[in-house]
Amino acid sequence: MPAHIRMGIMIKLLHITTALVSISLFCLRFYWLMTDAAHLRRTWVRVLPHINDSVLLVTAVVLAVQLQQYPLVQPWLTVKLAALLAYIGFGFGVFRLAKTRAVQIICFTVAVALFIFILGVARSHNPWGLLAGTG
Repeated sequence: MPAHIRMGIMIKLLHITTALVSISLFCLRFYWLMTDAAHLRRTWVRVLPHINDSVLLVTAVVLAVQLQQYPLVQPWLTVKLAALLAYIGFGFGVFRLAKTRAVQIICFTVAVALFIFILGVARSHNPWGLLAGTG
């Protein structure tokens, strides 16, 4: 297997891994928020998600360049980017904007639904993701 193909596979694997770490940390931080856990105030809990999400973003850009598929050109990638921005917004709502527990829960639920939608779009390369169905 040529080196550039191996490198592409490794970057895609890193992208997928950082996406899974991202949602895992998001869910863990939400659990700690709901249980008023002191863990939420630890430095690594505040820093690690940003480092991981930066790697996630860099790998996404590298993959887009390698595959020559860009947002605003490829509809599925445009939708994925828009859903990502909405996911970030709702995630910000959970930890920064929401004033009540009910609103935090709603923001969390929407963010997780958006993450699942993003996975479906990424997997299918269809702007409708898993909503597109099979036929």
